[in-house]
Amino acid sequence: MRLKTVGILFISLFFAGTILSCEVIEGFVQAAGAAGMDKKTVDSSIKAIKASSRSIDTALEDITPEQEYYIGRAIAANILAKYKLYTKNPTLTRYLNNICAAIAINSALPYSHGAFKGYHVAMLDSREINAFATSGGHIFITRGLVSIAKSEDALAGVIAHEVAHIQLQHSIKSIKNSRFAQAVSVTGKSTVDVATGLTGVDITALMDESVGDIVQTLFDNGYSQAQELDADNTAMRLLAWAGYNPSGLIDMLKALNAAQKPGEGFGKTHPHPSTRISNAEITILLYGGVKDTSEKRKARFASAIK
Repeated sequence: MRLKTVGILFISLFFAGTILSCEVIEGFVQAAGAAGMDKKTVDSSIKAIKASSRSIDTALEDITPEQEYYIGRAIAANILAKYKLYTKNPTLTRYLNNICAAIAINSALPYSHGAFKGYHVAMLDSREINAFATSGGHIFITRGLVSIAKSEDALAGVIAHEVAHIQLQHSIKSIKNSRFAQAVSVTGKSTVDVATGLTGVDITALMDESVGDIVQTLFDNGYSQAQELDADNTAMRLLAWAGYNPSGLIDMLKALNAAQKPGEGFGKTHPHPSTRISNAEITILLYGGVKDTSEKRKARFASAIK
């Protein structure tokens, strides 16, 4: 009977929208009385409801732009702990930053969210084919990825994809989802513990844990396929707004398809390029009126990557 009462408690809490009301408490007390729970257990369970409500409320709190920025810095620190910066060609790094600036300034959100200090591109000294973005506006591109690009528009496609992740707040949404899932898990465990007479869980301490473990998981596992395709679609729009050919992203995806090894770099954290190409070839139909000016950028591209 006690576990049935716990189920009633948890469902009441969930559908109350995590707002602790007198009705929720009263409903639980009535259910507890019908189940034959003693006063001590009822009082302990009410404390669990209150703690659980605070837990979920905390999980759903908005993350401020300042918090996004510092979360992004934490992710960047993890990336730089694994890869060394490539500093031998500052001209190329400036070139990548100029491309990024053109994309960002022509976007709808040039200084949004945690990227209020602007977007910054750095190269990583690795033959691995990969790129990363943080909510703080930091974008990292490996030498391996730059080496397979055949045009400035293709490089712009990669950068636009990373800018899209930032503007769509994919890392922040992943953190919020993880926090909520943890809160619900803790809620269920704490109420079961109370009902069975076990020691309660310190929910507040659990919810105050560093997001370091979460951002590390994002770094290792990547985003969902839906988020990656969303970033591709947004990237093509960003390219068009900045005067690039949206098909530059498709060119880059084809280069990835030819060069990427499964389980490494992009192959570890992104959907297969063929899936992304199919999606992009549908999205490109929206940009049939965009004039192709890529020929004007050939000499600049060749000079930058020589």
